[in-house]
Amino acid sequence: MKQTVLYDRLNGLGGKFVEFGGYLMPVQFSGGILQEHRAVRSGVGIFDVSHMGEFLLEGERAEKEVNRLFTNDFSEMPDGKVRYALMCNDAGGVIDDLLVYKVNAQKYYIVVNASNIDKDRDWILSHLAYGSVFSDLSEKVSMIAVQGPCAESLTGELFPVLPKGFYTFIFSEFQGKKIVISRTGYTGEDGFEIYSENDLIVPIFDEILKRSESYGVSLCGLGARDTLRLESAMPLYGHEMNETTLATELGLDAYIKKHKSEFIGKTALLEKKPRYRRVGIKLIDKGIAREHSAVFSGETVIGEITSGTMSPTLGIAIAMARIEKSAATDELTVDVRGKRLRVEVTAMPFYKRVKRG
Repeated sequence: MKQTVLYDRLNGLGGKFVEFGGYLMPVQFSGGILQEHRAVRSGVGIFDVSHMGEFLLEGERAEKEVNRLFTNDFSEMPDGKVRYALMCNDAGGVIDDLLVYKVNAQKYYIVVNASNIDKDRDWILSHLAYGSVFSDLSEKVSMIAVQGPCAESLTGELFPVLPKGFYTFIFSEFQGKKIVISRTGYTGEDGFEIYSENDLIVPIFDEILKRSESYGVSLCGLGARDTLRLESAMPLYGHEMNETTLATELGLDAYIKKHKSEFIGKTALLEKKPRYRRVGIKLIDKGIAREHSAVFSGETVIGEITSGTMSPTLGIAIAMARIEKSAATDELTVDVRGKRLRVEVTAMPFYKRVKRG
């Protein structure tokens, strides 16, 4: 298993580790997942997300390249902005979901899921059409996510200038070296991501921990990251989507710009009628619907749960499901360990953050 640069620090601070995306990553710390989750909703939580992949695409026609490779439209994207997109295969299935950072029209950073780094790199390299130069920076870059309503105050003590808008980024410095600070997040809260060369991430992490008492900082692992993203109805690759999932069946059409002249998978998405859709589920009966639990309309199976948990914030069991688009949803049940539990379709996201100040 690979280890991030922060492994020794996090292990010494009580991290409990599991394999994820080829890395040993902390699933939780001594306070437990509930404490970590609540810290992010009410204060601030710190995540090591150095396992994520980072690519660089540059060249005179880089803008044309990213527009062809990914589903979103980058043709009028301002410098310093970040956009979410899907990368599709020719059949319209999802190779990965990712973030694209525009430095300028000739230079883009691409952040991909840890488990897909090798696959994504190979796909992009084999589908470059406009002579762009591609670099895989994943082994050279580390990243910390600072999330929660106190994230701005805490991060601002280290870096006086921060990205002002959601889904924007800036270049900054630490110990005389360039870093990137973005404002995206995967928790439903405000927050920042700090990207640096590997040798800088430990001193940055230590500077954040120095302020832990003032801000009630909680170290957070994959467990809280999952419950937080699920409350916010954010899809996770390998759960809500994969290479056989039609991109137009995910409720992410806002990030699929069919008006573009071209992108890989466009023809298939125009020709294929979506059969399934992603929906939010709230359990009526007591229990938790986990991944792969069958969803019934009457006595007919119409789909399955793709992610499910007990929401720490809402105090109810929630889930996302992939169900047939044409299926009736007025009398739904889910099979949980052989028992049929009543559920209902509900709006997503399940949780919306309270904007403060």
